Amino acid sequence: MKITFVTDTYAPQANGVATTLQRLVIGLRERGHEVDVIRPSVLDCEEQGMKVPSVSLPGYREVRLGFPMRLVLQYRWSRNRPDVIYVATETPLGASAITAARALKIPAASGFHTNFQQYMAHYQLPLLEQATLSYLRHVHNRSDCTFVPSNDVIEQLAESGFLNLELLPKGVDTKTYNPKKRDSLLRQRWGARDNSVVGLYVGRIAAEKNLPMIVKTFLEVQKRIPDFQGVFVGDGPKLAELRSEHPQFHYEGIRRGEELAARYASADVFIFPSITETFGNVTLEAMASGLAVVAYDYAAARQHIIDGVNGFKAPFNEEPLFIQKALRAAKTDLTEIRKEARISARKVRWKKVIKRFEKHLTRLASGDTRSLLDDDSGTDADEEEPANREEVSV
Repeated sequence: MKITFVTDTYAPQANGVATTLQRLVIGLRERGHEVDVIRPSVLDCEEQGMKVPSVSLPGYREVRLGFPMRLVLQYRWSRNRPDVIYVATETPLGASAITAARALKIPAASGFHTNFQQYMAHYQLPLLEQATLSYLRHVHNRSDCTFVPSNDVIEQLAESGFLNLELLPKGVDTKTYNPKKRDSLLRQRWGARDNSVVGLYVGRIAAEKNLPMIVKTFLEVQKRIPDFQGVFVGDGPKLAELRSEHPQFHYEGIRRGEELAARYASADVFIFPSITETFGNVTLEAMASGLAVVAYDYAAARQHIIDGVNGFKAPFNEEPLFIQKALRAAKTDLTEIRKEARISARKVRWKKVIKRFEKHLTRLASGDTRSLLDDDSGTDADEEEPANREEVSV
């Protein structure tokens, strides 16, 4: 198949959507498909496909918004017609791509990767929440189907009038994210001894990630465990303020590849109280790295964490209970929980996700719009990695 991705974000940008899209593109190419990526020209990536002008989101320079390009895309695709189009972001670029695809009668799927409507409240724009939701619903309902990474988000969107929703779970690279990447020198730099507890957050340093709750959790644990160390990995509009107000924590900035893997593996507990996720890739990355994740019971945590067995879950947005779970994690011998986290992550393979994605894109390209939710007999369970406990020591 000839497949075109349309997106405002892509690797090496440090966010879960960019990582997911790169995985999907690489996986589809490995399976013999021709894939190009239409993306903002400022993104520093060597990719096949058209580059478009864009502008950064006011107050959030890391987020780019591609300009609408309907006529340009329509001309491009009329000369070199793709079999199917995947619109990964709902910005003016993505919306114009769906319009162009409809004009040419090219099947187009969309992806719901980010709860933009929930972000409005975190940026003091609560009145725009319903307007944003209406816009997102309009864009997605004009596509042939919308891929969503978790069942609870599917339920929320369906209640809000979104149509043709499809589950597309996410995977994790368990070779890169591995407990064997633990670095004693890095821990020493953080001030952690062999038996010290290191709490980690990886992600955007931004309002929508519930930063006050991360800080509150770190401080509460530190009160009871004086040599506890809190570490932030990432960048964003709130980083300077956070660093100024809480210099006792460690700030690693953006890390990628082996450097990021080492920071995961060198921690012990992953603190993730975000309440705006559609999935949360970092949850699986932390589990693959052998960390005990503390998260709210939704999205990736709901799918993959069994409370007290391979991590810890608190009821959604229940802050006192979240802190209790974090304290329990910090005071517990985590040896078995960390092993079980690694075992669980090894069952979630990108290969399986990509095959599911390919199957649905093939159906769309052939004009078959039946839902995969009605045809999940082929779960590829035989392709899960073996849970060899000798390979998951932490």
